[in-house]
Amino acid sequence: MRHPPQRVKTTGVIEWLDGHDRRLIDDVAAEEPLEIRVAGHVLTITMRTPGDDFELAAGFLHAEGVVNQRDDIARISYGRAPDGSPTGNVVEVALRREGSIDVGAFERHVVAASSCGICGRTSIDAVRARETSPPNPHFRIEATLLTQLPAVLRSAQQVFGRTGGLHAAGLFDANGALVLVREDIGRHNAVDKVIGDALLHGSLPLSERLLLVSGRGGFEIVQKALVAGVPILASVSAPSSLAVQMAREGGLTLIGFLRDRRFVAYSHAGRIAMSG
Repeated sequence: MRHPPQRVKTTGVIEWLDGHDRRLIDDVAAEEPLEIRVAGHVLTITMRTPGDDFELAAGFLHAEGVVNQRDDIARISYGRAPDGSPTGNVVEVALRREGSIDVGAFERHVVAASSCGICGRTSIDAVRARETSPPNPHFRIEATLLTQLPAVLRSAQQVFGRTGGLHAAGLFDANGALVLVREDIGRHNAVDKVIGDALLHGSLPLSERLLLVSGRGGFEIVQKALVAGVPILASVSAPSSLAVQMAREGGLTLIGFLRDRRFVAYSHAGRIAMSG
């Protein structure tokens, strides 16, 4: 099996600074297509940063309702390109019950941009209709501890430190310890990688974890968090109106603008222990 493409690539650039220019070699975040196949059928092609591809595929399939637990997956492996050559840009997933998925119901046969999240869905109502258990109501975290988490996540972003061009998703426990971090050029891909890792290790639901994302808290991120059983979703930027609405309906604590010892709670703020 071939290894997946590199996460970071180098290129020659010209830097201009204060009236002077110079040539140098710069690192850029890699962006490659990943084709996800189930039972030989292509379900989606997404642009992603190579690495943790099996987790990305598993997380995507979990969010879409194709799989619910590790035992639903019989095998996951790299596939072959159309010409038959080995490639790190195709992931093949075999289900234990291959007849359990209606491939024709999926409309993701076009390339999905790395930031679109739910491209191809005919209606957000199809996402809302999924039955999910309410997140753990007893999970709590201190407000002052919450504000320290973005710095912890940033320090753990190895590829971002080299390129400055990646999103990150991190799982934290109630004591603020970073349990897992994944990076990707698409913020929803980073979340899929985190959730996919939990699925493949039998750690779902994530009822004792906080999920922090480096981008905005959009609807597709809220949806993925709810399906995975995450009680608190925090982002360093703004959520969308639909994200707020879905978080309130689903019982998820949604935090935005988490930076510089400040945050805004948009839903179910009781999970945040606020002092003063």
